[in-house]
Amino acid sequence: MLPLQGVTVVSIEQAVAAPFATRQLADLGARVIKIERPGEGDFARRYDATVRGQSSHFVWLNRSKESVTLDLKHADAGLIIARLLERADVFVQNLVPGAAGRLGLDASVLRPRYPRLIVCDISGYGSNGPYKRKKAYDLLIQCETGVVSVTGTPEAPSKAGISVADIAAGMYGYSGVLTALYQREKTGQGTAFEVSMFEALGEWMGYPAYFAACGGTAPPRTGASHATICPYGPFRTAGGKPVFLGIQNEREWKNFCASVLHQSELSADPRFVDNAARVANRAQLVGIIEDVFMTLDAGEVIARLDAANIANARLNTAQEFWEHPQLKARDRWRQIDSPEGPLPALLPPTTMEGIEPRMGPVPSLGEHTRTVLTEFGFGASQIDRLAREGAI
Repeated sequence: MLPLQGVTVVSIEQAVAAPFATRQLADLGARVIKIERPGEGDFARRYDATVRGQSSHFVWLNRSKESVTLDLKHADAGLIIARLLERADVFVQNLVPGAAGRLGLDASVLRPRYPRLIVCDISGYGSNGPYKRKKAYDLLIQCETGVVSVTGTPEAPSKAGISVADIAAGMYGYSGVLTALYQREKTGQGTAFEVSMFEALGEWMGYPAYFAACGGTAPPRTGASHATICPYGPFRTAGGKPVFLGIQNEREWKNFCASVLHQSELSADPRFVDNAARVANRAQLVGIIEDVFMTLDAGEVIARLDAANIANARLNTAQEFWEHPQLKARDRWRQIDSPEGPLPALLPPTTMEGIEPRMGPVPSLGEHTRTVLTEFGFGASQIDRLAREGAI
């Protein structure tokens, strides 16, 4: 039995944040009924067509779910949602600001009506404050939280290469649902909570925010190097491929000087005697390290670093990650079905003793509409009428 088997989640979701939260619930056995627009569906279905004609985002975020199409503005939509919520444990939504309230689906309406229901609202900036109606996309949240200001090179600020604001909100939505389910086991009562992308990513900005507010200046943009630790980042080698390494403490620094650079005396050099000095003299230190590394190829550098137990990494492409030997050695790949045939998929990262996560198919748009409506008490003639009217 999977940990969340028997839990039913109804989600009016789109894009990344809410689908990421609910997919993780589905991985653990929850039944996730995903409400989508008739004819269009979750707009993430059309972000790209790289996975056998399917969107890479959608395939990643929506396995193991049931797709039900419903026009939320149709006269019967409220009845259908009500039927679903009568048996649901969790309701998740990330509609545009204000839409849930206009549809009668905000927490203040749902909680008195369904006392055991857990309501999770995911938004850009939260339900109040001057930004509550402001549209929010991942890049824009990265800008507002300052992530872009501390990412990139000295010359050019940059966004993170993945949707970190959406992913952060999805993770807090997921953990919030788990917390609420645990609380309900003790109290018998549901609850409502909200997660904003702004506050989720703001939590991840804790270190640079403290650094700037208390230190007077923001951490500088240093590309792939660490702004406040040195050496920590990429270093050139003879073959042209960089090697990344990180030094976390003075013990490692002394070991690095002796065993990797073969320059024990460097660890006592006043310019590099502690991390603050090394950061202040970063350019000189990088030059010294690369003078050594440029006599070796990447494999030889990594061999020295591994022998000295110094943390290091190669710069892999996305394709090289896909083919990574560690994933194969740990048996992390499974096969899932999709409307366009079987696809590989990575297991979720939490490995639990005796638990094999559910790795169900990616649904086609509206694939489960008739089955779900029948299960929840709608007759064939009603369903046919709803289809004729474009409600489903």
